[in-house]
Amino acid sequence: MLNFFRLICVVYIVFYAQPLWAQDASFETKAPHAVILDYDSGIVLYEKNARRAVAPASMTKIMTADIVFEQIKSGKLALTDTFQVSEDAWRRGGAKSGSSTMFLNVNSEASVEDLLRGVIIQSGNDACIVLAQGIAGTEAAFANMMTQRAKALGLESANFENATGWPHPDHKISTYDLARLARHSIQSYPEFYPIYSERSFAWNGITQSNRNPLLGAIDGADGLKTGHTEASGYGLVGTALRGDKRRIIVINGLESKSDRRDTARSLMSAAFSQFEILDLRQRNDVAAEINIYLGKAETVKALIPEDISVGVTRLDAKNVKLSVTHAKEVAAPITQGQELGQIMISVPGQSPKVLPIIAAEDVAAKKGLSRALSVLTRKIRGQ
Repeated sequence: MLNFFRLICVVYIVFYAQPLWAQDASFETKAPHAVILDYDSGIVLYEKNARRAVAPASMTKIMTADIVFEQIKSGKLALTDTFQVSEDAWRRGGAKSGSSTMFLNVNSEASVEDLLRGVIIQSGNDACIVLAQGIAGTEAAFANMMTQRAKALGLESANFENATGWPHPDHKISTYDLARLARHSIQSYPEFYPIYSERSFAWNGITQSNRNPLLGAIDGADGLKTGHTEASGYGLVGTALRGDKRRIIVINGLESKSDRRDTARSLMSAAFSQFEILDLRQRNDVAAEINIYLGKAETVKALIPEDISVGVTRLDAKNVKLSVTHAKEVAAPITQGQELGQIMISVPGQSPKVLPIIAAEDVAAKKGLSRALSVLTRKIRGQ
């Protein structure tokens, strides 16, 4: 009998937010792979080919450093511990290798603290290999630790074959997961994260500057890491903090260092000026009040099960829509938490997100004479 009375009710709620200036709603960037992530919420504000696993080059070293940070935090390692520079690390990561290097001397020793600066500021491949061998015995074993760590963090696109980002066909991670890794590192290691903002580091009498083109050029920029190989192109993981807002950007696949610099700076500026988070609804907000058939209550409230926030360009904010769909009437009994309908969030340029709306409380069914009278009354009314 319920089917006879079932009617789908759709309510559209449109949220208007006046843009601060006229701009193209279809924001674009030159980078083949790009993402803007809001740090606090983890919401993606913009993405372009961001979920595809690609070669990360030296942006890999964020995960290398993450393993070292975790080892220190867990008490397995100390900043003052020292590791010896093997001939393998010296040959493959040293000056003669033609790669980024800390200029470590073979058979010398360096502290974990100095090696971390060699990895983060100087992008030293030799420093990465020394840490990998010191912690795991071999670089291959350390790379396996990196991959397992990534999976534990939910970075499903990640697979690491080395600690440096040296080209390998199976060494890949998406720009989206790099952004999430950066967010994790900032959240989890506030005592170590400031190393990423240091402008230079000297070792063996050689001072090298941090290669991050955001530092000193973009207000609030304080990390993280650049990368480049022939296979990956030029990339960067960057972040900046302005007031209480932090944004993370990742770009990859650019053709030149100047392209990377210009694209990174424009994207980070846009991350603050052209994008915003809209807080649309809070957990347990009432989405609808639905009639009950043969229940001890006449209506039941349908609640939203979680906070609803979205990231949009300022111009697109006025085109965000929520639509609530539910039956006009539901039959008792009803259990608290029971799905009673759906709410759909539509954002321009994004796939719609659908959530259930749920019963706020239990509602028992009428029984006996009370039930019979209700059925009879409805028939008389022609309902």
